[in-house]
Order: sequence, then structure tokens, then C-alpha cells
Amino acid sequence: MGTRGREIVGMDVDVLLEHLNAAYASEWLAYYQYWLGAKVIKGPMKDNVAAELEVHATEELNHALLLAGRIIQLGGTPVTDIKKWFTLSPCAYDAPDDPYVGVLLDQNIAGEQCAIDTYKKLMDLTKDKDMVTHNLALTILSDEIEHEEDLQGWKEDLELMLEHTKR
Repeated sequence: MGTRGREIVGMDVDVLLEHLNAAYASEWLAYYQYWLGAKVIKGPMKDNVAAELEVHATEELNHALLLAGRIIQLGGTPVTDIKKWFTLSPCAYDAPDDPYVGVLLDQNIAGEQCAIDTYKKLMDLTKDKDMVTHNLALTILSDEIEHEEDLQGWKEDLELMLEHTKR
């Protein structure tokens, strides 16, 4: 990284790198959770929900790429040991052991809600201190809010469909 680019960060860069690596780990876990869920999903509307999960997986992978770029810009190294993802990530990885569409939707909604909290905290941490990271966090936060909304919409549709079939 260029020295001036690091100097203009108005906070401890090592602390910032820890937060960025935690978010980076979360994105990789989210990517895999979405990707695998899309492969094993079962139940009503599975094809449509699987397609949505695949789109979200791609977007989570893109978030990891953006975060890796920022980590490198700041002179850091993205987490190199995938086993550390589980301890660094503030968000849980929910294995899709129960492939029922409703369960997968609930797991991924919880993951998005955690991601929203993570990026809100990153924005608060970097506000008026590191506008580059702040804007990156805002961009990702916008995607995570959209993901939560999408998944909650699918969950609502599933519940309405199941309720209607009981009549």
C-alpha cells in the first residue's frame, strides 16, 4: 500500500484490519452456506429459492473480493487459513444439514441479519476516520439489506402457499 493511503486512515490500521478480516471470513462462510444450500435444497419452491441462493452466493463472494482488496490496500493480508474463518467471523455458519427450504431460508435470514449488524458496526467504526472503508461497508450493507428482504419475501411466500394448501 502507498504510505499516504495508510496515513490518511484516522484510526489504528491494525484494528481496522482485524475488523475487515472478520468480515472477510464471514463472507466466505456466507458464500459457502448459500452455495451448498442451493445444491441440497428440498421442498416447495425449491428451484426458485435455489436460484435466489445462487445469486446471493455470487454476491457474497464478490463482497469477499472487495474486502480482500481493501485489506491488501491497507498493507494487510486476508485470512489465509480457512480454519480461522470460524473463529474470526462474528456470524455463524449454519450447515444446511436440514435441506428443507423453510429451514434454509431461516438460516440465511439470520446470517443476513448478522451481516447487517457487522457492516453497521464497521461503518460506525470508520465514520469520519476512513471514508474508503466506510463507503465499502455501506455498499456491502446495502446488498445485505436487500438479501434479507429477498429471503424474508420468499419465506412469506412459502408460508402463504402452505397455509393456502391446508384450506
